Amino acid sequence: MVNWTKLTTNVYVISSWASIGGIMFGFDIGSNSGTIGTTQYHDYFGHPDALLQGGINAALSAGCFVGALCAGWPADRFSRKYTLIGASALFIIGSLLQSAANGVPMLCAGRVINGLSVGVTSMVIPLYQSEVAPKEIRGRLVAVQQWSITWGIFLAFWIQTGCAHIDGTAAFRAPWAIQAVPAIVLCAGMWAFPHSPRWLADHGRMEEAVKVLADIHGNGDPNHPRVLVEVEEIQAVIKFDKEQASHRYSDLFKPGIAYRVFLGVFLQIWQQLTGMNIIMFYVVFLFQQAGIGDSQDSTLIASGVSYVLNVVMTVPAILFVDKWGRRPTMIFGALAMSAFLWIVGGLLTTGEWYIQNDPNQANYGKWAVTLPKATTNAVVTFVYLFVCSFATTWGPLGWIYPAEIYPLRVRAMAVSLSTAANWFFNWLLSFTVPMMMENLRFGLYLLFAGFNLLMAIHVWAAYPETKGFTLEEMNIVFEANPRKKIDRAYVAERMKQTLGAEIVNPEEVQEAEAEKKEEVA
Repeated sequence: MVNWTKLTTNVYVISSWASIGGIMFGFDIGSNSGTIGTTQYHDYFGHPDALLQGGINAALSAGCFVGALCAGWPADRFSRKYTLIGASALFIIGSLLQSAANGVPMLCAGRVINGLSVGVTSMVIPLYQSEVAPKEIRGRLVAVQQWSITWGIFLAFWIQTGCAHIDGTAAFRAPWAIQAVPAIVLCAGMWAFPHSPRWLADHGRMEEAVKVLADIHGNGDPNHPRVLVEVEEIQAVIKFDKEQASHRYSDLFKPGIAYRVFLGVFLQIWQQLTGMNIIMFYVVFLFQQAGIGDSQDSTLIASGVSYVLNVVMTVPAILFVDKWGRRPTMIFGALAMSAFLWIVGGLLTTGEWYIQNDPNQANYGKWAVTLPKATTNAVVTFVYLFVCSFATTWGPLGWIYPAEIYPLRVRAMAVSLSTAANWFFNWLLSFTVPMMMENLRFGLYLLFAGFNLLMAIHVWAAYPETKGFTLEEMNIVFEANPRKKIDRAYVAERMKQTLGAEIVNPEEVQEAEAEKKEEVA
């Protein structure tokens, strides 16, 4: 017989179920990315030009921006859990509107509603995951959300590829309706899972918080050493916050917090400026422009391989992000992506560019390029390598880092702001990239290559390592030089000075002693 209580208090199950919200987002990207490359879509919606297609895609991002910006208040007021349930219900409505669309206005309305939902879930899911996760595997659990996004994109794209063989509007209506399925699952199942223990504690429900912590971190034992330490840390931080600060948005701009808000906002902007989401949105268009595939089916399949790689290469991040560390992973990923995009842009400069004059082609009237077969294969290879680099590094880290660096009193508001910045740039790029593809052509890849180089420099200069520290220790972490390794003894001493409490974890003492023995050996 299944022990449902044990199942719903397992941190891996909690994180995985909450991450279904990532599948919702991925479904919307994947179904739309495949749809815009089909003749059925173009025939029904009157062959949208670059400006109109950018507006249709950007409708989702615009909704995401508003949803993320407004998500902090309900997440603090009504809890992370109930906010996720409400957002998933909203996604169901948006999906049905898209599926029933009788024109571009109704399609955009559905995408805006879906965007509101995705904006909320993309902010609340990593927040909820980081607050229920043990510090040793926090990165792994939050990375599950990114993996869910890749699964959503992967499944939706291939569903759309299959539906592309259907004559008539069902070719795009069916995928848009199917994307409501994960939202239904999340909405129905989230009721069984616990509230964030830190949200409960912050709302004066300490007994419930201790119960949740005991269930998820102490095998049901409220006297487990880990649980006792976490409770003491949380109580000390909440007491300090109540004496020193409020829960107002103005707190985001106070000394000590404003810098972290700046880092979180820029990290999520950088994640968009990697160019990956544009690849996901427009991979079909990009491959059509590069002359990859001699039919609609072959172009879709070549594009779909990138989604397969996105799923597979996120797995190493889930397994090893808590070993690799945040800083080196982001720096290496940015440099690798920059190199691959420079190469892709350089290869495309060697081709012969022309306007597609064949009305039977989906990219009719747009710029295309003729390349030798070997060069075409090289372009595909390096696009795939770019996707792999993102999936293993900036894909998960873009969500992990901002969710773990803020104090409890402003965490929801700060994560809301950084996520909104992510979606604002997602909207901006979704709207402008179709036009940039026409005007910049190969220069588009060189532009994003430059952005990746800049983000590597920024991470090296300004972002401290957060691996292995509790959420309550982040105030101390950000006091230190970001380019130097932080001593755990220093963090413990500063916690004692700041919070006025002696917080010692027996497990950490053992770990520190083991590390010293290894260094001596």
